[in-house]
Amino acid sequence: MIHKSKKLGLAAAIALAMAMTGTGVAQAADAAPEAKPDNEFSYNAALVSDYRYRGISQTRLKPALQGGADWVNNPTGFYAGAWASTIKWIKDSGGDASVEIDLYGGKRGEIGQGVSYDVGFLAYVYPSNQLNPSTNTRELYGQLGYGPATLKYSHSVSNLFGFADSKHSSYLDASLNQDLGQGFVLNLHAGHQKVKNWGAFSYTDWKVGVTKDFGVASVALAYIDTNNNNYLAPSNGKNLGKGGVVLTVSKTF
Repeated sequence: MIHKSKKLGLAAAIALAMAMTGTGVAQAADAAPEAKPDNEFSYNAALVSDYRYRGISQTRLKPALQGGADWVNNPTGFYAGAWASTIKWIKDSGGDASVEIDLYGGKRGEIGQGVSYDVGFLAYVYPSNQLNPSTNTRELYGQLGYGPATLKYSHSVSNLFGFADSKHSSYLDASLNQDLGQGFVLNLHAGHQKVKNWGAFSYTDWKVGVTKDFGVASVALAYIDTNNNNYLAPSNGKNLGKGGVVLTVSKTF
């Protein structure tokens, strides 16, 4: 242990050496940023006024609690994670699941010239959903990014969310998350869901919103809409794809 008097003497000696060699604050500012650890873990939690997935409400236009955990290996870009949200649509459809669990893994990195990539696998699991066909869904996805813009393609390798004979359905979406300064980010999104053999349930969705980071939490406000009126809640007939404003309060640890 270094006593206080020795700490002060050491600090004075370092300051004198910096002055004599012409170094100091400027050199410290030029120091390389601290390297990231090989393996990083993060956690997230959120409260949303309506859980919208690809524009369709999963909670009968009601609030939801959400949370997840992620791991990434920085040297290789490999990652894996799990995420969950409360839902209502399974029970509305006669099943018995009140939670959606997403399990995913993949690899991300840089191609060059500022272009990034992200490829992986995602499983949507609805424990004990008791529906036939099962609503459990598996997708492969690939994404390209450039600056604040991304283009992503998702392809189902199982039936899509309980639609019979819907394997090889697809979703193509483009997003822009532009930094506006002072903690504000503009969020723009448009996507098209194709449900194979169920053309009446294929649709386009879009979002316009803004996110503000307050430090203690992030708050997002967005208008979300679709062009399909066929997704109706069996319990009350509400249009789950109608336009609406969604508020999200989230925190990453």
